[in-house]
Amino acid sequence: MGESEAKSETSLKDQGNEFFKAGNYLKAAALYTQAIKKDPSNATLYSNRAAAFLHLVKLSKAIADAEMTINLKPEWEKGYFRKGCILEAMERYEDALAAFQIASKYNPQSSEVSKKIKILTQLAKDKKRTEELENMRSNVDMAKHFDALKSELSEKYGAEDSWKEFFSFHVETVENAVKSWHETSKVDPRVYFLLNKEKTDTEKYAPAVNIDKAFESPQTHNNCFSFLRQYAEDSFAQAACLVTPKSIISYPQVWKGQGSRKWKHGQNDGIFVQFESPLVRRLWFIPSSTEKGKTLCRDPVPLDISAHEILPRVFK
Repeated sequence: MGESEAKSETSLKDQGNEFFKAGNYLKAAALYTQAIKKDPSNATLYSNRAAAFLHLVKLSKAIADAEMTINLKPEWEKGYFRKGCILEAMERYEDALAAFQIASKYNPQSSEVSKKIKILTQLAKDKKRTEELENMRSNVDMAKHFDALKSELSEKYGAEDSWKEFFSFHVETVENAVKSWHETSKVDPRVYFLLNKEKTDTEKYAPAVNIDKAFESPQTHNNCFSFLRQYAEDSFAQAACLVTPKSIISYPQVWKGQGSRKWKHGQNDGIFVQFESPLVRRLWFIPSSTEKGKTLCRDPVPLDISAHEILPRVFK
């Protein structure tokens, strides 16, 4: 490269830098491109143009320039720094962190790189946790939490295949409730019935009964329970599953007892689930929490139904 060419290239780079400082990244990138044509092996030019493309959100072009910077000058931290900044903009936080760590290896004294490493470490951690939460919210698998119920059903109804149907009915009911809670932060208070396919008059009896007024007072609670017991009998229901949010219950507030009835599961809202069949009764509380702005149901906690029942025995 001749002296006049070098002067021209330097002039183009300097002009590009001036436009960059002024916030005119498009003009800066154009000038760096002209300079690169005159001096295609100059790592600084690719590094500068990568920065301009980053500001223009032309990320694929920016990353290509960062890679070229590294290829031309592999022991210069600036190429890795540029790459890290672009990967950060792409929200590829773990890859960005790796790039900044290489930059730090070549320039351990850089406070700018150290600051980026600190930020990206946290961003990568947060993103991983957000992905874990989303996975937990979208892949609801409740069956594994009800092994004790499965064992008891198998033991009490072992000679019949009905226990498998009871268990599937319960798991499906709970999973639907949890999905609703994740999507809307609420669940309708209802009792779901496993009806008898052969005996139930399905035009007269629905598989679910709303119980939104059941927990307003001892009177409404008693009336609801009496209705449900009769409904179970008249509909030839084989099993039932109550689902209700804790927040709507004025009576009975089963989380305010003492002694054996003492509540050990915090003050958070959540879902009560009560399984009823002629031979098996079980109760759980599914605590709810909010993390990173998302509602998440935790694992079901088994409760002593004799101490915390939400409704008395439905099947006579």
